[in-house]
Amino acid sequence: MDRRSFLKKAAVGGVGAAGAATLAAPAVAQSMPKINWRMTSSFPKSLDTIYGAAETMAKYVEAMTDGNFKIQVFAAGEIVGGLQAADAAAAGTVEACHTASYYYWGKDPTWALATAVPFSLNYRQMNAWYYYGNGIDLTNEFFNAQGLQAYPCGNTGAQMGGWYRKEINSLADVKGLKMRIGGFGGKVMEAIGAVPQQIAGGDIYPALEKGTLDACEWVGPYDDEKLGFYKVAPYYYYPGFWEGGPTLSSMFNLDAWNKLPDGYKAVLKTACEAANGNMMASYDWKNPPALKRLVAKGTKLRPFSVEILSAAYDASQSIYSDISAKNASFKKIRDSQVAFMRDSFLWTQLSEYNYDTFMMQMDNAGKI
Repeated sequence: MDRRSFLKKAAVGGVGAAGAATLAAPAVAQSMPKINWRMTSSFPKSLDTIYGAAETMAKYVEAMTDGNFKIQVFAAGEIVGGLQAADAAAAGTVEACHTASYYYWGKDPTWALATAVPFSLNYRQMNAWYYYGNGIDLTNEFFNAQGLQAYPCGNTGAQMGGWYRKEINSLADVKGLKMRIGGFGGKVMEAIGAVPQQIAGGDIYPALEKGTLDACEWVGPYDDEKLGFYKVAPYYYYPGFWEGGPTLSSMFNLDAWNKLPDGYKAVLKTACEAANGNMMASYDWKNPPALKRLVAKGTKLRPFSVEILSAAYDASQSIYSDISAKNASFKKIRDSQVAFMRDSFLWTQLSEYNYDTFMMQMDNAGKI
């Protein structure tokens, strides 16, 4: 091939390549359109861990789309109240919300299963069930009927049992107890004699201080310290048997979700999963020093009695049985969770439980 022939063919090839690049540009632009969404949170900005999970997710989305997909997060009360977040997203008032689905269990008990119900899955089990046990599809089968698409986006791990103005030693002490408790746990506490109140996070302290509440539960040491409950209710009980692994959700208006390019859907899923793990790591780092500070300030740690735990467990199982007999959606998801929980504990009692127990003994002996 002579030089002139080679240059002619190269020039043609160069034009072809340039043309291909020109033609490809609109397709790229179409796959990453400029989108601005609003997300309403169920939580105040002061709770940097819980509220912060939504901001973390939004930052991941913006970074992964070169700034083309932006989600502005609003604290509870800025657009709608904390307990109206899912309703606002379903109605299209906002495109998204970050919430605990069990806040809406009064509409249908099935809502609670996506977050936590008493004596159920812990954090690791919830993640395993969601990501590998078909949990995301099972819950979205329900949420789609509500006009929503949802993904796990944060977890606190097993929570504390709350703050009490007086000691709670027996079932007799639970009778008539006015307690702020979210989700399905309130139904179980009601079954053993308490009077549950569902109040958004920012409103709990004033009610506890005025005596409108006798007790409250929120999350755990780090967040509870921020909200100041120890100042008016010194007894801090454990464990929070109603929330072994409470999963928060990013929920998206179903129509808005369906209009997204597939690439943006993948980005949202990935960002939610990343924020989910990030939030748990944050709590694991922040809770230990917070607990030490609370005890130094006079907090009195107390375990729930076996009498209370046993009565609550029996009540919860009876309630699940009654609901499952009438609610097919609840039964389908609950049965899936329970089947996995049985298998999971077969393994964790050999591995994590024995390892953690031994290491705690070493810590208590001052050997760590």
